[in-house]
Amino acid sequence: MSNTLKLMTPAIAATLAAAPAVSTAQTTPAHEHSAHGKLTLDHGKQWPTDEALRTGMTSIRQLIEPQLGAIHAGKLTAAQYAELAQKVEGQVGYIVANCKLEPNADAMLHLVIADIGGGVDAMAGKNAKVRPAQGAGQVVTALNEYGRYFNHPGWKPIKAGQ
Repeated sequence: MSNTLKLMTPAIAATLAAAPAVSTAQTTPAHEHSAHGKLTLDHGKQWPTDEALRTGMTSIRQLIEPQLGAIHAGKLTAAQYAELAQKVEGQVGYIVANCKLEPNADAMLHLVIADIGGGVDAMAGKNAKVRPAQGAGQVVTALNEYGRYFNHPGWKPIKAGQ
């Protein structure tokens, strides 16, 4: 198993380990993943989304955003971070199972999903090099990048320090 897959949550890693290797230049509609690449716009425009993606990303935001005050204040316990990580991971699973994007948009989405997965692992205590609060910050950054690169009507960035 690659180091990238070892850093991901078990559910995401299992899904991705079964997928053939891909590049961000060309993927199939089945949610495959390449940890290499950089988010880009689609010829200057945001990538399209579907209802499943919008629902899942909105749910992740609704899980994370209300906790930011407690996260910044250092008030979340390890158990609370683990519970939050599990809920976010559940939404990522929903997105992976239900989102149907065209291949190039899908490849870009997987860069966002990888960042969320890394943050989830840190929140769950699976990465000793990254504190749970840093993992939450990584999820927030990924959510903001999603909003920057994907067309999700009404999406607003999460403000730092909330």
